Amino acid sequence: MPSEPSKKIETFPNPNPERNYVIHCLCPEFTCLCPKTGQPDFANIDVRYIPDKKCFELKSFKNYLWSYRNEGAFHEKVTNQILTDLVEALQPRWIEVQAVFNVRGGIATTITATHGEKPKC
Repeated sequence: MPSEPSKKIETFPNPNPERNYVIHCLCPEFTCLCPKTGQPDFANIDVRYIPDKKCFELKSFKNYLWSYRNEGAFHEKVTNQILTDLVEALQPRWIEVQAVFNVRGGIATTITATHGEKPKC
């Protein structure tokens, strides 16, 4: 079955909820649209989190990120929305979303949004 963009982030039970460990996922092909010009913006989306009871399924996260491809969004808004949606789906012990956007107008932008206090691993 072919993949489709989706706002649903699927999860599965954390196989080791008794310990803190960091899951790190990097998406180097994120695309959204500039809400002012309609031109594409490209970014690396870097997610690091310490799961509690749930982890996210990678294909569903890929499809979730793909859903932004035709949406106009400021860098700050899209980064914080990704964080909000991941927190809602996972309820992690700690999570950080960093979006490193390519140069636009001579300026590269990096947005980092976090939720929770990072426990020691």
